[in-house]
Order: sequence, then structure tokens, then C-alpha cells
Amino acid sequence: MSTVADHRRQAQRVLFLALGVNVALTAIKAIVGVLSRSLSLQADALHSLTDAGSSILGLVAMQWANPHPDRDHPYGHQKFEALGALGIAAFLGMVCFEILQSAVERLLHKSSAVTITGAELWIVILVLGMNIGLTLYEHHMGRKLNNSVLIADAKHTLSDVWTTIIVLLGLIGVWTFNWAWLDVVLAFPVAALVFWSAWEVLKSNIPWLVDEMAIAPEAIHELVMTVPGVVNCHDISSRGMVGRQVFIEMHLIVEAQDIPTAHDITEQIEALLQDRYGPARIVIHVEPPDYESSQISFS
Repeated sequence: MSTVADHRRQAQRVLFLALGVNVALTAIKAIVGVLSRSLSLQADALHSLTDAGSSILGLVAMQWANPHPDRDHPYGHQKFEALGALGIAAFLGMVCFEILQSAVERLLHKSSAVTITGAELWIVILVLGMNIGLTLYEHHMGRKLNNSVLIADAKHTLSDVWTTIIVLLGLIGVWTFNWAWLDVVLAFPVAALVFWSAWEVLKSNIPWLVDEMAIAPEAIHELVMTVPGVVNCHDISSRGMVGRQVFIEMHLIVEAQDIPTAHDITEQIEALLQDRYGPARIVIHVEPPDYESSQISFS
């Protein structure tokens, strides 16, 4: 338990760092965007602002996503992490819409010319480097701590990296060749990248929220049947996410003459499942021989 708590504290420190960096990046992009009259860079500043918002959301989710159960939440609080990740996906959707809206407005209404300088371009390149460094660090720590909020926030920051790269290419085109149209054209792939990031976050968290099967019942059955004394295993179900937390239930028939022997067999099964799929909470219902069934999965 202490290790889990330590991991949560480390994840919170990473999110606080990400929040500080994103606030700084937002300010820099906004200032350069206003000075250069670059709408794409101002939109990118808005994207960085949503990065800061997602970091705040992640911190809130981490505070509530306590893995330990209590009276009101007997299965723990970890779904709050998934809710936080869905909030980040919502932020990404908002950014996608705003980028497309800005691009269409620039196509329909001629905006003031972009006037970018070499010094401002170097500032944008520096901002890009900071974005890349933050993304790599968040992703590394998310994998190390097995934290879905950090991984989702890293995906959000990665979308900001690609946005900044595309904006930078457009500004270089404007600065070098006076291609003002390039800034508008490149806004559409930016929107596509943001949308893809949102979809990835949704795809990785919705199964946890809707209690989708976490482990194939056939795989659990095959493992359980290797334990000496097991006669039959059926009505197997599982939910959660492997590596985060899973809940496994099954009905079991064992070859045992007394309760202590049956209990020892279930303890061996729980140890095997914990080793293969843990952390896990396992419920095993021992039945008499007459209840033997060939129905492996729960129905």
C-alpha cells in the first residue's frame, strides 16, 4: 500500500511540474502570437492553455482516485482516474473545434498579415523543445508509475508538440516566402492530430468505465485448472484493467474432504492469479460436485 501511495505522490509532482511548464508556454506563445499577429500561434497558445487545464484536471482526479476501498466505495476510487482522462479527451475535442473554426474564419475573412521575425521564430523553436521534453518526461513517468492520468496528459502534450511543429512550419513559410496561406492550410492536419489524440484517450479508458471484460475467461480457466485438487471451474467473469486493478469472480469445484483443504486450494489459485494479472481482487465461490458445469464464461 505504501508503494501505491508513493507512486500517487510522484505522479502528482509530475502533474504540478507539467502545470507550471504549460502556463509558461501559454504565456510565451500568446505574447509572440500577438506581436507577430499570427492567428495560428495564438490558437497554439490556447492549446497550451488546455494543456494546463488538463494538468489541473489530472491533479483533481489523482486526489480522488484513491485505490483503497472505504464504506461508500467498497471497490476503491480508481475510476476517478478514468473520469479525469475522459475530461482530458473533452479538452482535446474543444481544441480541435477551435482550430477548425479559426482556419475557416481565415479562409472566409482576410486577416491582417503575419509579420514574424527571426527572433520570434527562435522563441517558438525553444518552446517546441520544452514541449517535447515535457511530453517525454510525462510519458516515461506514466509508464513507470502505471498511471493512466499521466499517460493521458502526455498524449495531450504530444498533440501540442505536433501543433507547434505545424505552426512553426507555417511561420517559416511566411517568414521565408511570404506564404500567408500556408498557415491556414496546415491548420487542418493540426485538427486531425488533436482529434486522434482524443480518440486514443477515449479508447484506453472507456473499457474501464463500462466494465468490459478484462481477461479472457478461457485464459483464467486454463490457469486455474493447473492447480492440484481443482475439478471444475465455471462462470468466470472479470472487469477492470490488467496492470491497474482487476476484479475476478468464479465458481469452483474442488476435490477436498474438509473446508481447510478447499481453502488451501483457493489460496493457491489466488496466488497464481495475483502473480499473472495482479493487482487483483478475487472472489471464489466453492460449490459441491453436483454443480459441475462446462459454461466457462459467466452468463
